[in-house]
Amino acid sequence: MQADRYEPPLKDMPLNALVREQLLPQLASYFALLDADGLQTRFNGAPVFEQGDVFLPGKVAIGLAHLLTLTPRDDAAFAGTLAGGRRLMALISEMRIDSWGIYYALMALNRLRKAGLLDAAVDAQSQARLRERLDWRIFVDEKTLRLKALPTNYYGVAFGIARLRMLMGWEDATASEALLAKTLDHYERYSGEFGFSDETEGEGRFDRYSILLAAEFCERFIETELPVTPRLKELLAQSAQLALQCASAAGDGFGFGRSIGPYGDTGVVEILATAARLGVLDAEESRQAYAFCVRAAAKYVDFWFDPAMNSINLWKHGRSTDGYRGPHRMLGENFSIIHQLLSTCELWAEAGLADQVPPDDLAAWLERSQPDFKLNWFARGNYERALVTRRDRGLVFTLPLINGGVGQHDNAPYYPIPFSPRLIEGRPESGATHAQLLPRLTLADGSMLLPTSFIQHIEAWRDGEDHVLSYSQPGLNRVGGHQPQLDTRVTLTTEYRFGPGRISRTDVLRPTAPLDIAALSLEFACFSSGASTQGAGVDFDTGVVARFEAEGYERLDVQEPPTSALRGLTSGPSRTHLHFSGAPPQRDAPLQVRWTLIYR
Repeated sequence: MQADRYEPPLKDMPLNALVREQLLPQLASYFALLDADGLQTRFNGAPVFEQGDVFLPGKVAIGLAHLLTLTPRDDAAFAGTLAGGRRLMALISEMRIDSWGIYYALMALNRLRKAGLLDAAVDAQSQARLRERLDWRIFVDEKTLRLKALPTNYYGVAFGIARLRMLMGWEDATASEALLAKTLDHYERYSGEFGFSDETEGEGRFDRYSILLAAEFCERFIETELPVTPRLKELLAQSAQLALQCASAAGDGFGFGRSIGPYGDTGVVEILATAARLGVLDAEESRQAYAFCVRAAAKYVDFWFDPAMNSINLWKHGRSTDGYRGPHRMLGENFSIIHQLLSTCELWAEAGLADQVPPDDLAAWLERSQPDFKLNWFARGNYERALVTRRDRGLVFTLPLINGGVGQHDNAPYYPIPFSPRLIEGRPESGATHAQLLPRLTLADGSMLLPTSFIQHIEAWRDGEDHVLSYSQPGLNRVGGHQPQLDTRVTLTTEYRFGPGRISRTDVLRPTAPLDIAALSLEFACFSSGASTQGAGVDFDTGVVARFEAEGYERLDVQEPPTSALRGLTSGPSRTHLHFSGAPPQRDAPLQVRWTLIYR
């Protein structure tokens, strides 16, 4: 399959049918492997339990709970699955488990308890060990309720663990109530007036988690048998509207931020399924949201899953992801995605849709109901944060005006560029070495500057057939450190124009004093191929990008195919790498650079 092409199935099936025909057999194959080989299990050539994945034991547990509760008890496979599960749960009870792994394991135990299978699936000694190990206090300070060096979405995980411990009869409601209050207080404090949560304590890092978090909180309430508060439903409704803006008829979801790929798709799936379950979507929105979720599940099967590996593929054949989801977590990532899809299928069943064939007019409905351009605010203040969505010719672009904050500010998935799956993607953990679609300035003193983090004065307007976005920065980000560093030797104004089949970006860099420039460059890792240089740009024979051109540079180098170090993107290998470079050695006047992308 060509990396920039994915066609959804011609005819969609009900989500429940897809789950039973595709996902449950995959899950069963993993349990057969684990039961046969135990601690010595290998998956795609690597040992499973010697890779340091502290989430995996919990993921195995929740996968087992799904398999046992979804397999009829008169099915010939049930008794063997139950006996093998009992052996696996005994192994799991001896393993180190942390944070999300604890939550998954507790969800598994609670599901088994409610199904009347707990004692049959988990022996008494294993239950006692798990009661000791599955505790929120491992990653939260018990006295202050502060997270131990984790992002803010883990507050919801801690609350869920405490609440599940209460439902299991392991502790009273005191901790869960305190953690719930802490969670909601933190959400309100750092989501500000716009309702999307900063992943940091005010640094301005927003990504898919910022949009997903309200749905995750609601899921914790549903899973732990609490009524969802009106405020959470209000936040969920807002997230659902933004999720619909980002959704494509191919099943594509969010395309920016860390740990993306299929999780960008399932992030939208989780939001929409939860919103439908809680009644915050109207009837037509629910029908079409269900259609999107079926498309995303089919995309998992047809695009992300590799039958030769019997695994989701985030790592091989030119695909790449960040270290957080490295190959050491390969089996666990399969359990994660399957759990998300099975859980959302349950929500759709509760909403009354999971056995229905989805409507076949999703593409037309999205074009008709969703804005072709929208500026969505995340935060305002000294620096501003927002997300722009653009819908054109069946494609969806998301342009995040955010700050990656500590550890992410120079990584391409957080750049202020128009992401679109299989068209414009950011290499995970890229650093600034090959900055995707941003002008990179290197000064004579060795400083490397990127226009990523200090965004102000965001404005958007319509100019004829173009949608225009502009903003400024009082300085550039001097990269090389763990957090963004404001360098005021160069200020910047940026203007994006979105026209029919066309996107352009114009940057005006203004030195505040005479500046010695060592290099100015622009790069584009592209899925199109058959490149031929024409004037200041390149025409492509094959792929969605028809032409890319840049002004303000002196040289253009084209690599087709690129070297292996430049190829790996989220959906697959780039096919062409463009490198524009050149600048006057000294500058005190404004310098304007522009790129234009034309797509089919």
